[in-house]
This record gives sequence, C-alpha cells and structure tokens, in this order.
Amino acid sequence: MKADRLNSTFAALADPTRRAILARLASGETSVTDLAKPFDISLPAVSKHLKVLEGAGLIARSRDAQWRPCRLEAGRLREVADWVEHYRRFWEESLDKLDSYLKQLQRKEKEHGRKKK
Repeated sequence: MKADRLNSTFAALADPTRRAILARLASGETSVTDLAKPFDISLPAVSKHLKVLEGAGLIARSRDAQWRPCRLEAGRLREVADWVEHYRRFWEESLDKLDSYLKQLQRKEKEHGRKKK
C-alpha cells in the first residue's frame, strides 16, 4: 500500500506546474482562482492539476460558499522525505568510505613515495 502511495505522490510531483502549486500552498491556504493566477493555463487545466494533487493526498480542498480553498497536506511529502532519506544515508556512507580509501592511498604514496617508471 505504501508503495502505491509513493508512486502516486511521485507521479503528481513529476509535473512542474503541480510542484509550483504546492510551493504556493506552502505559504498557506488559498483559493483555486488565486492559485491559477500566475499560470498561463485555463482554470479547468488548473483544476485538473489540483485533482491529481488531491488524489495523491498532497492537498485538500474544501468549499465555503463561493470560496474553494486548497491547502497543503504535508503527510505524503513526509513519506517522500523518509524514502529519500534512506538513500541519502546510503550515498553518504558510500562517499565516506570512498573518502577514507582515497586518504589511505594518499598516505601510502607519501610514505613510500611514488614509484618511477
């Protein structure tokens, strides 16, 4: 189940317009109309992006008379951050090992001098 959620989250995040929408929502709840203003796309196109984001659990939408606010739901982003963190640790450990190995080689070169051909 968690893999399916990650897949839908990454699919939603793959689009730059949707990422820009999320960045705007990070500042706080706002209406669909206000969200659409900076984009050179139609309001129905923005609504489609919002449906994808909502389906992925990245935003929540509500209705208050004519106002239809959207807000960021950070829980799914936390799952992405946790997933990425696992790989960050892996790469840091790998790079630390490589750094240690290179330092060991440099010490050996200093101790024994470079072999001349």
